[in-house]
Amino acid sequence: MRVKRFLPNTIRGQITLIIIVALIVVTLVGRVLEQWARDAAPDMEDIVTRVDTMAELLKASPPDTREAILSASRVAGWNFSLEPFSVSEAFTGPSEPEGALAMAIDVLFPTDHIRPPVGGWRTFWNGERVIAAKVDDDTLLILSGFPDTILNSAILNEGPYYSVAIVVLIAFFFVFAVRVITEPIKRISEAAMHADIANSSEIFEERGPVEIVALAHALNAMRSRIRVMVESRTRMLRGIGHDLRTPLTRLRLRADRMEDGPGRDGLLSDIMRIDGLLNEVLKYLRDDYATEPIQRADVASLLQTVCAEFSDVGFPVRFEGPNRMVIDCKPMAIMRAVTNLCDNSVKFATDVTVSLRDCKAGCEICVTDNGPGIPEHLRERVFEPFFKGDEARPHGDAPEGKEDFGLGLSIVADIVHAHRGAISLADNAPSGLIFQILIPTHGGNRTTNEAK
Repeated sequence: MRVKRFLPNTIRGQITLIIIVALIVVTLVGRVLEQWARDAAPDMEDIVTRVDTMAELLKASPPDTREAILSASRVAGWNFSLEPFSVSEAFTGPSEPEGALAMAIDVLFPTDHIRPPVGGWRTFWNGERVIAAKVDDDTLLILSGFPDTILNSAILNEGPYYSVAIVVLIAFFFVFAVRVITEPIKRISEAAMHADIANSSEIFEERGPVEIVALAHALNAMRSRIRVMVESRTRMLRGIGHDLRTPLTRLRLRADRMEDGPGRDGLLSDIMRIDGLLNEVLKYLRDDYATEPIQRADVASLLQTVCAEFSDVGFPVRFEGPNRMVIDCKPMAIMRAVTNLCDNSVKFATDVTVSLRDCKAGCEICVTDNGPGIPEHLRERVFEPFFKGDEARPHGDAPEGKEDFGLGLSIVADIVHAHRGAISLADNAPSGLIFQILIPTHGGNRTTNEAK
């Protein structure tokens, strides 16, 4: 933990530190590889020095002893030979790529003031690399048979060195990205997915680099402002709704004092409609489902209760599905959503079925009717507040006392979204509509008993 106190707090500082550490690691690894390559490759300067020393020894020795000296050197692993000095005219240099590399090496790695051998540092004779030294004006000492690894060693090959550098940098940045950037962003995204406007506590954890903390703080502040704005709007609309009841009550009293006639009946009808609209708006703004806690509940039993309530008053609503399915949900909100869907269907259909199915993604609730349906171009708007699909289900076709103000389906959508679920519409064959609700249950977070 003490080390963390010395780490930079910003992502920029941490990236800079990662680069510095990576460069240090690459440099150290490169030095190790370089030393290893130097140990594996022959030291050309040392070899040239030995050849020059041997040439001086042979020069000072009598001609009849030179062959014995060469034989002793061959036993020690040095393949020396004496050749006429004229063979130096047959010496060749390296190939063009090797020549460019040799020139670069001579510039970057100059020798320690050692006299170059005859023909240069990279001399080839009869297709073999050799090192030659002058014994006298007529004799040349040639060393051959040593490996030409100096041109192929890792020290002079940039590929492995840069490969190590790239791998180290990628590894450091990968670890950095996963631990410092990816995990906090994933944590914030998961918190955003489970955000609840009704909850006043901070849901975005403010820890990590300065930038991540600033982002989480800004999201918490934005969420608080949204919650305050929504609450202010709700209070304002509730106040307006309650204030409208006073003049509406006065209008009803005045209408009751009027003489019977078409004018009085029309006025009372309008007053009843406005009063119903106010009740629906206040019910919508009450938003009880938003504050209801999530708990374990038997959703099959909830749906059976809703169907029984409609059947008891004469509406053709039946249930299909398992006898028991326990999930984590807001039970009263689920009942309200299904009730609103059934209430919408029984206005225009003669047969309504509420079905429950256990699927991989969660539990699926379907409300199917045989009514006139809703055109596809209106389906995206049916969940908007105060929207009514009059083209498919005209207002005049609704039974008396069952007028739709366009808020029931909006409440359904809000309840489904509060469960992190999804709702969609589909055609029923041969006619009618299917409302499909999917409530995610997060894997094994449900218990089901199939109907027998």
